[in-house]
Amino acid sequence: MMRGTKPNLRTDSAPIGDLPAPDWLSVDAKAEWDRVMPILAERRILTEADLGSLEMFCVAIGTVREMERELQDKGHVITVKGVPKRNPATGIQSDAMTRARLLAAELGLTPVSRSRPAIREDDDDDSLLDQ
Repeated sequence: MMRGTKPNLRTDSAPIGDLPAPDWLSVDAKAEWDRVMPILAERRILTEADLGSLEMFCVAIGTVREMERELQDKGHVITVKGVPKRNPATGIQSDAMTRARLLAAELGLTPVSRSRPAIREDDDDDSLLDQ
C-alpha cells in the first residue's frame, strides 16, 4: 500500500462558475449537484475537465439515496420464492457509497481533503528544475 498525502486542490486559472445540473441527472443526483456546485464554484477549483467527476459523484450520491428509500421500503432482507435473501439494494448502495467517497475526496468535499495544504504552481519555484 502506498503512503503519503495526496496533493490538495488549488485554484485554477480558468475555473468554471456555478452551472445548472445536467438534465439527464436523476432528481436525487440533481439535488446533490445543486448542493455542492455553489461550494465548488466559490472555491474556484472546478474546471471543464472536472465536470465528469462531479457528474459521477452526483450520480453516486443519487444512487445511495435511491437505494436507501428502497431499503427503508422493503428492508435489507427480502423473500424470493419463500427464501429470505439479502436485498440487492444493499450491495448497490454500498458500491455507490464507496464511489461517492472517493470522488468527494478528489473534489475536495471531505474534511480531510480540505485540511491538506494546497499545492501551488509558483513561477519562483521553477528555478529548482533549471539547476
